[in-house]
Amino acid sequence: MSNFATLKKSSGSLDRLSKELDKMNSTTKDKAEDTRFWQPEVDKSGNGMAVIRFLPPPAVDGDDSLSWVRIFNHGFKGPSGKWYIENSLTTLNQKDPVSEFNSKLWNESNDDNSPQRKQVRTQKRRLSYISNIYVISDPKNPNNEGKVFLFKYGKKIFDKITMQMNPEFDGDNPINPFDFWKGANFKMRIRNVEGYRNYDQSTFESSSALLNDDDKLEELWKSQYSLKELITPDKFKSYDDLKKKLYEVMEIYEKVVVNDNRSLNDNRSLSAPQVTPKTNRQTQTDNRSLNEDDDDDLAAFKALAE
Repeated sequence: MSNFATLKKSSGSLDRLSKELDKMNSTTKDKAEDTRFWQPEVDKSGNGMAVIRFLPPPAVDGDDSLSWVRIFNHGFKGPSGKWYIENSLTTLNQKDPVSEFNSKLWNESNDDNSPQRKQVRTQKRRLSYISNIYVISDPKNPNNEGKVFLFKYGKKIFDKITMQMNPEFDGDNPINPFDFWKGANFKMRIRNVEGYRNYDQSTFESSSALLNDDDKLEELWKSQYSLKELITPDKFKSYDDLKKKLYEVMEIYEKVVVNDNRSLNDNRSLSAPQVTPKTNRQTQTDNRSLNEDDDDDLAAFKALAE
C-alpha cells in the first residue's frame, strides 16, 4: 500500500485478499489429506482397537457395483535416492512400465536368490482394497463414530472378509459382512509386530442389523462415497509419465535413434527401448520388507519420499 489515502480508499475491499485466499486454498487442497478416508489410530506402543461395519455397494455407483474396489501400486527407492510411489495401470488392466521392467529383470536369471529377482521382490506390485465403512467405535477419535468413511485395507483383512462369505468349516453359516441387516461388525485389534501393524486378532462379531431403522439405513446408503470414481482413468498417470518417473528413479536412459530434433534422453520413445543402467550400483532399498498385508506401507513410503 503506497500511502494512507490509498489504504482508506480501499477500505472494505476484499478482492485482493480473496484472490490470495483462493491461491492458498488451491495449493493447500493439493497437499491436504483426503478426509473421506478413515484409519484407526494406535497408541505409542503401536496397539489400538476400533469397531467398524463394512457397507454394501453405494447407491451412487449403480446396480452393477461391488462393495470394494482393488488398487495396485508400487512403492520403492531407486539408486538415485528418489522414491517411486505410484498407482499401477494394471488396476485398469493396462500395461504398466514397472510391471514390464520387473518382468525383464526376472527373466534375466533363473536363480530365485539372484540380485535381479531380489530387486523385483522389493519393487513388486502391492494390492489394496477400498470400501465404504460405518464407524461404530473409535476410542481415539470419538468424533468419527456414527459417520461414513472410505477405508483402505490390505489382503490380511480382505481374507477375513472372504472367510465370512466362505466359511472354512462345515456347519459355519456364510455371512455377507457388507449387508445392512444380516452382516456383522468388525472388531479391529491392532498390534505392533516387529514394527508393523498386525490384524491377526481382529474378528467379526455375530450377525446383526447395523441399525433398526430402515429410513436411517437408506439415508446412510445414499451418503456413501463412490468407489468407481476412485479407479477412473483420470485418477492414474499415463504410461509415458510413469515410465519417465521410473527411469528417473532407477537412473536409466534409453538409446533412441535421433531422426528429428528430440534429445537423446527423450523418454517418449516407448517402442522396445534398450535399457541401460547408468551405474553398476545395486538398487538401494530400505530395510523394510514390502509386505502387501501391511496397510501402512504406502503411507510410510510417502513420508520418506517427502
